[in-house]
Amino acid sequence: MAEWNAYYRNEDDEEEQEEGELSGGDYKITGRDSLVFLVDASKEMFIKGEDGQPSNFDMTMQVVRTVYTSKIISSHRDLVALVFYGTEQSKNPTNSFKHVYVYHDLDEPGAKRVQEVDALRGEKGAQLAAETMGSGETSLGDALWCCANLYSDVKLRLSHKRLMLFTCRDEPHRGDSAKDRQARTKASDLKETGVIIDLMHLMKPGGFNVGPFFRDIISPPEDESELGLQMKPCDKLEDLQKRVRAKELKKRAMARLNLCLGEGINVAVGIYATAVTARKPAPIRLYRETNEPVRSKTRIFHTQTGSLLLPSEIKKAMTYGKKQIVMEKDEVDAIRKFEDPGLFLIGFKPMEALERHHHIRPAVFLYPEEGEVKGSACLFSALMTKCSEKNVFALCRCIARRNLSPRFVALVPQKEQVDEGKVQITPPGFNVIYLPYADDMRTLDTPQCPSASQTQVDKMKEIVAKLRFKYRSDAFENPVIQQHYRNLEALALDMMAPEDTEDLIMPKVDQIDRRLGPLVEEFKDLVYPDGYNPESKPAAKRKTADAGGAAEKKPKVELGEDALKAHLQNGTLGKLTVPVLKEACKQFGVQTTGTRKQELIDALTAQMSHLIPGAFKLL
Repeated sequence: MAEWNAYYRNEDDEEEQEEGELSGGDYKITGRDSLVFLVDASKEMFIKGEDGQPSNFDMTMQVVRTVYTSKIISSHRDLVALVFYGTEQSKNPTNSFKHVYVYHDLDEPGAKRVQEVDALRGEKGAQLAAETMGSGETSLGDALWCCANLYSDVKLRLSHKRLMLFTCRDEPHRGDSAKDRQARTKASDLKETGVIIDLMHLMKPGGFNVGPFFRDIISPPEDESELGLQMKPCDKLEDLQKRVRAKELKKRAMARLNLCLGEGINVAVGIYATAVTARKPAPIRLYRETNEPVRSKTRIFHTQTGSLLLPSEIKKAMTYGKKQIVMEKDEVDAIRKFEDPGLFLIGFKPMEALERHHHIRPAVFLYPEEGEVKGSACLFSALMTKCSEKNVFALCRCIARRNLSPRFVALVPQKEQVDEGKVQITPPGFNVIYLPYADDMRTLDTPQCPSASQTQVDKMKEIVAKLRFKYRSDAFENPVIQQHYRNLEALALDMMAPEDTEDLIMPKVDQIDRRLGPLVEEFKDLVYPDGYNPESKPAAKRKTADAGGAAEKKPKVELGEDALKAHLQNGTLGKLTVPVLKEACKQFGVQTTGTRKQELIDALTAQMSHLIPGAFKLL
């Protein structure tokens, strides 16, 4: 039972995680995400920009390719489609929509699809698109109708449905009011079925005016922070990729809770993870003959009888004071549960009271959920604004999920920040900092080191000032993960060699040396004594014998005949070490080929039993 205790603890952790994911408030996500790229294929999209800039069509294909590869890496079960409108040729499931070309159906992305999108990039891609699809009349209503059929033909359950519209024409029908009405009607039908329509408008001569036509086509922004995204068109590939990434990324709450500000005052909030450690995916086990995935199942058997145990026959045990405490599963669940999940406001503290060492685990982000409780966004915004003005944080007790222990958390306000392109850099809300308990605090005995002089401190300050730079976590990619996926991509796409991966975390030694100049040598002269080389390692010392300079050897431990007889009579040969037993075998001429302890004991016993009558019986 003691050995199984750790196993059952691990099993409990998995159960706790699964139960927690299903019980975070009323939050529940089932199904797959889906994304449809609806791309304008008119002649205006193929016009190259100034100074050799790529055309709008080429930029769009590069963005589509990036999303395809990222979906394969991060969420390969999502569904993606690529549809062109304004084409001369027509290709759709029923061929009932003219000038609409379904290049990819709504399905999981794969290596073949990435290769087909690559073929549409560059000048050769523009020629292939002209030969395959061409440019013709435009009917956005038919294109939206075709996309609606793609969604309806999917038999899987979809959790998120999004359509991204790429175009550089703000009047696609050139004033045809009938086609405009049809497009507005079909867009309204799509939005009623839960499809979110986003406009990724591209730069064109004279600017892009969203108001007259696309104002009624696209979905309203999900929050006020996205109002600026729908006004300015994209003229660079980086801006378009950033905007698509902001829309394409999932915004799923880890849990939805009620923030209780007082009796009868509840604010619905969602907890989001802003940063999650990226890991290489685990390898999938395949059957070697058919390459089909295999599944592993766990069965629990009785250690003595070998019979299969049912879940009802298993209990949980923990050891306390050398006594084993056995409990039923219901008793374990009752011990774990404190209260229902939620956030409870305790009070406010100044920001100076929040120490850096209080950060004991990654922080999460708190954002209002207006759909759960009306007025939550207004009250949440007022609370965040006042906390920011008074430079205080809210102290709360948090139970994120069922069966989780309560924690003290600090809600630190965070204001919204946007860049020049009106793209949100940091969202408004609260950062949830988990605070330690008294049991978590440790008292460390810091080693006593010689203190530096003021001259040495000043010199190091100069070095630090020279090496300062503005750090951004999104500027550094994990080189191991990037190299891993580059290799997989090369194998999947039949590339001759994987793309080179730059290790951005490697120090730029030459640039550092140029910045510091003589400061490093000056610091060494102040800290180290003359002739000292910090890179050299001291030679290892060896203990030598008094004569000959050879290393000391351990003296042989000899066992006398009387001592051996005593061990034989008392049955304590097992207390001797293997080297002592080997030496005893040599001393008394016992022939043995075994090297294990029990083999040596058996050989000694058989050889020496005639010296002591009854010794073998004693053993």
